[in-house]
Amino acid sequence: MLKVVIDTNVLVSSFLSSGPPAIIIDLVRDGKIVLFYTDSILCEYRDVLSRKKFNFSPFQVIHLIHHIVRTGILIRSNESYVKTTDKTDQVFYDAVMGASINYGQVYLVTGNTRHFPVRSFIVTPAKFIDIYNQPSG
Repeated sequence: MLKVVIDTNVLVSSFLSSGPPAIIIDLVRDGKIVLFYTDSILCEYRDVLSRKKFNFSPFQVIHLIHHIVRTGILIRSNESYVKTTDKTDQVFYDAVMGASINYGQVYLVTGNTRHFPVRSFIVTPAKFIDIYNQPSG
């Protein structure tokens, strides 16, 4: 089963359209991929998705957050591995690195790949869907 850390911009996009971000969140909801998160990431999800400018349904936001807590894997990553260009994205990079140490290959799915070092495990939502749909060998 594929494992991911999901940047907040992917969650926001999943509420706005039916494209790859929404497909990824559906895969999380359906238990087809494993989502890793930290306390900081969960707080950011909650804060951003609750912003008035988005006008997302509070029920949908709370339901998604509860699902993540119930089915995701909380990791404790206090170590900084490589500095990102956007300090708010540092928690996502640190989470994927921390999760990879104990759980093997973990992808960081983000719409802002330019904020991160170039690594094969940092992918856009569309690229992740391509990876997910590859036949396993």
